[in-house]
Amino acid sequence: MGKASPFQATWSWRPFVACHLLALVLLALWLWEPSRALMDHFDFSLHHSLNAPLAEHSVWRGIWAVASTRPFDALTGLIMLSLLIRGDWVFKAVQTRAAIFGFLASLLLLLAIRFLYSSLCSHLGWQHDSISIYAADDVHLSQLFPSWDDTPFAIKDESARSFPGDHASVLLLWALFLCLFARSALQWLAIWGLALLFMLPRLVTGAHWGQDDYIGGMQVALLSLAWSCFTPFAAWSSDRLVRLTRPLFELLAKIPLLNRLSVISTRRLG
Repeated sequence: MGKASPFQATWSWRPFVACHLLALVLLALWLWEPSRALMDHFDFSLHHSLNAPLAEHSVWRGIWAVASTRPFDALTGLIMLSLLIRGDWVFKAVQTRAAIFGFLASLLLLLAIRFLYSSLCSHLGWQHDSISIYAADDVHLSQLFPSWDDTPFAIKDESARSFPGDHASVLLLWALFLCLFARSALQWLAIWGLALLFMLPRLVTGAHWGQDDYIGGMQVALLSLAWSCFTPFAAWSSDRLVRLTRPLFELLAKIPLLNRLSVISTRRLG
């Protein structure tokens, strides 16, 4: 694909198969009753340790209430995007445009895979309610901030269809995607630290079980990564999107300050 693309337009069979096998192993562990019981016990303990402090600390409640809203999700998306397009961090400056388009292509696959998987879960009776519905003495932030209902700041702390974790699947795909190209342990720590941090709000409020994320979300992310980055799909999609949007970026490159961004600068594309 040339130096301006980080992707290879070939099938990488070993990681492709490995992603599918790992997703199947996670599913088998989740369906096997002994391991599922351990997961349930772990998730209740995890949720209690995260949720119980909300009853005692008003500032802590406010922080997690804000973090459980759609505007905070948008802020999370901006942070994820900024790290994707930051030149010479994970991706070389010349590769940032192709990288962002490749990730967008991966996201499209994730939406399709998640829809199919969620439909399968509903059909097979694997779907379940949020842990907040089952946990005793659960602190429901939506009840503590009722004035936020019917506003953009409505708090999500329960759902009748919490598996797999859609929020977590996007974060996990982002982390796996970046780690394919990360070059240092510090980058890995920063990427996974942010991914886990941004997954916490849904776990604190009880909107999701832990297994919705580390089983369901990870399965969706692995399959999305496999079919995008270990096939020619990401390379093919990013190459065509780069070509299609070239006139737009040439116009944007004429705007002062904006043209200093790696993803926009035409000089960096050579």
